Amino acid sequence: MRILLSILRMLPPELAHSIALNSLQLLYQLKLISIFFPQRFSETSFTFKGLKFKNKLGIAAGLDKNGDFINSLGALGFGFIEVGTITPKPQPGNPKPRVFRFTDQEAIVNRLGFNNKGVDHLVKRVKGRKYNGVLGINIGANKDSMGQKRINDYIECFQKVSAYADYITVNISSPNTPGLRSLHSKENFIPLFKAISHVRETENFLNPIFIKLSPDEHIDVISEITKAIKEFNFDGVITSNTTIEKSNLMLQSKVGLSGGLSGKPLLEKSNELLSLVHLREPELFKIGVGGVHNKESFNMKLEKGASLVQIYTSFIYHGPKIIKKLLN
Repeated sequence: MRILLSILRMLPPELAHSIALNSLQLLYQLKLISIFFPQRFSETSFTFKGLKFKNKLGIAAGLDKNGDFINSLGALGFGFIEVGTITPKPQPGNPKPRVFRFTDQEAIVNRLGFNNKGVDHLVKRVKGRKYNGVLGINIGANKDSMGQKRINDYIECFQKVSAYADYITVNISSPNTPGLRSLHSKENFIPLFKAISHVRETENFLNPIFIKLSPDEHIDVISEITKAIKEFNFDGVITSNTTIEKSNLMLQSKVGLSGGLSGKPLLEKSNELLSLVHLREPELFKIGVGGVHNKESFNMKLEKGASLVQIYTSFIYHGPKIIKKLLN
């Protein structure tokens, strides 16, 4: 396994990502996953709003944007899986190169830009899944959608996935879609939240709705958003998305690189946001993500108020063995 990961790191990041996931899919189809990655770890189940998570560790949105690998990822033993971010129309994302590794710090900078095959493709994949664990779907807007059209994009995605999602995450915090983070301003998130609240009623969606937050926003902005989340009876937050702050990258020549930073260097900043939200709104449900790479950082999220934890970058660097490392 270590040799395979070393080989993958020599390849361009997006190519390595595709090869790794397709290799995992092949093992699943050959019914070999349990042999290569036996689920010999302790599990503490968790229940929220009728959803039973077999453990508190999930895979974050971004790893499987299109729902193409739900079954194989689920077979690894995650307590839950979040797919997306998905948009109404397929889009290629930003020009390449758009993913950059910082291996010494187990960090990644990406400016993918919601590259995905569109919501209709994802729905087909979700409909046909064999994985029976908790599945979240992360929704967003197309790059060229602004104003009311952007809100309409979220509503279209919500309507199409609501029948198949155990929870829905509203992504207002990716730094790689122009103007998306403006949804953190009150004049923008209130109309969006109103629309989401309305479609929740019309679709009779009773499962949780989470808002994914940016770690780069001011305390007052976060407070306004969390108050609104409660007012609209949404269920919680995911803290946090990637950060545009890169001053703690060791390769200072790359500090000006555009895109969102994930991995170990994000841990402190994402924890600050998690702690802030928990301090202001202790009863609000929280999923902690950002920089989790060992048992200590996993426990840190739980101690700071998260009920569940997600990983992304550490899974890319360590592969499926990270699951056992975090849960044992």
